[in-house]
Amino acid sequence: MIAIIDYGMGNLHSVSKAIERLGYEAVVTSNPAEILGADGAILPGVGAFGDAMANLRETGLDAVVKEYAASGKPLLGICLGMQLLFSESEEHGRHEGLGLLPGRVVRFQGSYKVPHMGWNDLEFLQDSPLFADLEPGHVYFVHSYHALPERKEDLLAVTDYHQPVTAIVGRGNLFGMQFHPEKSGELGTLLLRRFLELTARQAG
Repeated sequence: MIAIIDYGMGNLHSVSKAIERLGYEAVVTSNPAEILGADGAILPGVGAFGDAMANLRETGLDAVVKEYAASGKPLLGICLGMQLLFSESEEHGRHEGLGLLPGRVVRFQGSYKVPHMGWNDLEFLQDSPLFADLEPGHVYFVHSYHALPERKEDLLAVTDYHQPVTAIVGRGNLFGMQFHPEKSGELGTLLLRRFLELTARQAG
């Protein structure tokens, strides 16, 4: 069972349907016991960082996500959900994040178009179970802010948008994708499948 964490901000339906199409069971839930009992968990997110953290704190789900991450079971943040894994964001002021990965989230700076929107190539930087037997390709991004991990070993893949941009992060059982895998064609589907296969292996 995959728990899709519902804190009031996220592409819940599209992520749930993508998981079910891959043959796995998913539940959209804000119930702590249901989340903590799941084989894998996904933290989606669309919107502003500060609002998302406020919702997580008000519902107590910030502590639940941290407890889940500490359990050793696979956790995946998608889009804003990936950014929430970091220490802080400068989006509309300074906001503290979940602090599961050291680093901060900053706005794109330059004369180029923001948000970064559309299909861009991935470059895999390190080995990861997410990349098993996969070749880099195009995935779909929509974001105005990007993550700057403090530790280079946490940076698994980048894309190029006038600079190297964090696309996939990971450490141990914790993963994040800045793009939307459920909207990213074949490669996005395969990356999501690799995460689900990892949850199944760990669940035994």
